[in-house]
Amino acid sequence: MKQIFDLSQFSDDSSLAKALRDAGLALKPGEARKIAERLGRNPSLAELFVFDIEWSEHCSYKSSKPLLKKYLPTSGPMVIQGPEEDAGILELGTFNGKRWGIVIAHESHNHPSQVLPFEGAATGIGGIVRDVDCMGGRVIGCMDPLRFGDPVGEHATRTKHIANGVIRGIWQYANALGVPNLGGDLVFHPGFDDNCLVNVVAIGLVAEDEIIHSCVPANSVGYDLILVGKPTDSSGFGGASFASDTLDGEQAVENKAAVQVPDPFLKNVLIHRKANEAVWKRAQELGYIIGIKDLGAGGIMCASSEMGASGGYGIELYLENIHIGEEGLPPFVYLCAETQERFMLAVPPAFTKEVLHLYNDVWDLPNICSGARASVAGKVIEEQTFRVLHHQDAVVELPIEFVVEGILYERESREAKTKFGKPDRKPIDDLGAVLLKMLGSVNIASRHPVYHHYDTEVQGNAVIRSGEADAGVLAPLPGSSLGMAFSTDGNPFFGEVNAYAGGLHAVAEAIRNVAATGARPVGLTDCLNFGNPEIPEQFWQLEEGIRGVADAARALYDPSGEPDPIPFVSGNVSLYNHSASGKAIPPSPIICCVGRFADVSIATTMELKKAGNRLLLIGDRYPELGASEFDRACGRPPAEDLPEFRPELERAIVYGTIEAIEAGLVCAAHDISDGGLAVAVAEMILRNRPVKCLGLALDVECLRRSEQGDLSNDVILFSECTGMLLEVVPNDVEAIRAIYSRLNAKVHDLGEVTGDPRLVINGILSLDADAMSEQWHESLKSIFK
Repeated sequence: MKQIFDLSQFSDDSSLAKALRDAGLALKPGEARKIAERLGRNPSLAELFVFDIEWSEHCSYKSSKPLLKKYLPTSGPMVIQGPEEDAGILELGTFNGKRWGIVIAHESHNHPSQVLPFEGAATGIGGIVRDVDCMGGRVIGCMDPLRFGDPVGEHATRTKHIANGVIRGIWQYANALGVPNLGGDLVFHPGFDDNCLVNVVAIGLVAEDEIIHSCVPANSVGYDLILVGKPTDSSGFGGASFASDTLDGEQAVENKAAVQVPDPFLKNVLIHRKANEAVWKRAQELGYIIGIKDLGAGGIMCASSEMGASGGYGIELYLENIHIGEEGLPPFVYLCAETQERFMLAVPPAFTKEVLHLYNDVWDLPNICSGARASVAGKVIEEQTFRVLHHQDAVVELPIEFVVEGILYERESREAKTKFGKPDRKPIDDLGAVLLKMLGSVNIASRHPVYHHYDTEVQGNAVIRSGEADAGVLAPLPGSSLGMAFSTDGNPFFGEVNAYAGGLHAVAEAIRNVAATGARPVGLTDCLNFGNPEIPEQFWQLEEGIRGVADAARALYDPSGEPDPIPFVSGNVSLYNHSASGKAIPPSPIICCVGRFADVSIATTMELKKAGNRLLLIGDRYPELGASEFDRACGRPPAEDLPEFRPELERAIVYGTIEAIEAGLVCAAHDISDGGLAVAVAEMILRNRPVKCLGLALDVECLRRSEQGDLSNDVILFSECTGMLLEVVPNDVEAIRAIYSRLNAKVHDLGEVTGDPRLVINGILSLDADAMSEQWHESLKSIFK
């Protein structure tokens, strides 16, 4: 029977707020009253849960949607599908008469991973691969940008527990699923002690004529809605609201109940050219147009209402038809639980019996996972209504547009006063010792203790794997030269000093990393991780971060053609990363750049190749050490002199590097970022040990003079301003100079690759590669067991 929530009995907001919270709702009193006013009646409890989910920040983007529409470029010549659906699609190229697309989705599972690290991270991977699969894409890879607290700080034990749980969740789920992990990035910062960040990216491949959309098709009145996958239970109930709320340690039990339970083996059967693809291909053979949507946040309710509304129709659901894993569930749990490994299909009735047969009999879902199956859960109706029946009793009956339209807020914005001032730096005598210390830093050290868990060889598409280059590279079409490159980046140390600069540099580095392999950037995704938007200073940081990523995307166009921005085709906003203690994370926009190769055989790695080659630096050095790894190694607080974003130089570095690699002039390439020039050249030596024992003999006097006066050694070696390092054969140096000269970028010949495994920087330092390697390889072993 319909349980009515009578709002008229609450005369003040405080008593209503308590009643809403007691009922398990995150709705604010004003929101609940707005619902009743719009409906002209008191809502049922189940209806309030519908709005609780759909009006959460996670689903409605009620604080960020106006900013995203205002700033982000989302269209371009390489865009096949923009950010309107579960995943974006970018053009890869044409092969065998078909136009192929790169399907990409980017999400977060931050709050769940903080309270249940293994399950939170695993279900993050599970959700993101569904987003790609339900577009008709074959999932071919994933990436994992991660942010954890200080592993030697006040909460070191908890940080290590969370970090290890997250890594186990990622590798155990992805490896069992059969999806290679292509890379990501990892940062430790005390600002993530109370709120870790677990961002996930999934990549897929689809032929344009096989794309499936996440809406009910045109002329689909009478279509059946088929629920596929695990039996619905209470796991993950309230997950979207949980992701849109401040983490509170005192609500630990309730928070854990909002985390889903993963099952990668069932998912393996559903995707990977298996059950789902069998249904799609049969639909194509019969000429049926179908719709499919991942069941993520908000479960059955979100998937069905959004599919109906986006197709221009209503939806009628029958709760008694839904296969369940728990008895006695109230209607709102049926509707809103986020049980994992589920999809919703909209198919014509003539196709329904065959769809059920394919899932339940041919692919035998009930014997893969207890209670799993495909069942008819509802139908598409002409009336613009979202109706939920339980044995003919209407427990929900709402205008469908009202359900999905969400709610928008005009948040108060107030500039966050910075606590970071002018730098106060004294000269350091032994820069070699500082470099060794930096190589052992948790934010510089080799990530091998993390990525050695990941299966990169499954599916057989990997060309460049984690740690071999600045980006991962795949060749996903057998017999074709087409390839893709991907990189994720974001620097929270920059973001905490200046949110706008953090956004600029996140985009710039992700694009540089893709360019360092030789791929041409075609699109971006974003996960915007920020604090509480209801706090004016934190909302201001959100806007500044979005403005930064948008300005960089517009600035880094290909100078050889039209000034088209690099578009954002997918993304996510993760807010309320703010603990009950009042501490918010550093502003953390995390960007993924997608690049394409016309000929993937040119893909370039970062390790040194041959003694006698020259090492070239593209770009000058600048006296900008703010928020650098060097300052942290010297025990200094962050300062305001961050690296400046120089659009013309960034364009020259990106597109000049691509041109040089395409011309076959580059043996190795590596961009300069964390740790500056000294760390970058050390990494080029260390990446190929112990297979090759090469070193570098460099002279940096050519970098000394600048517009700001003579630069000190610490600035030359450790400033994190932009740059690109290229290893080239001596006869190709002038050809490289000619390329960058056309783009107004300087080329500095720093020295020679040697057969002596040492890093020698004339007059400044001389370090044995074994000593560097020991520092670089050992640091993370004490964290990841």
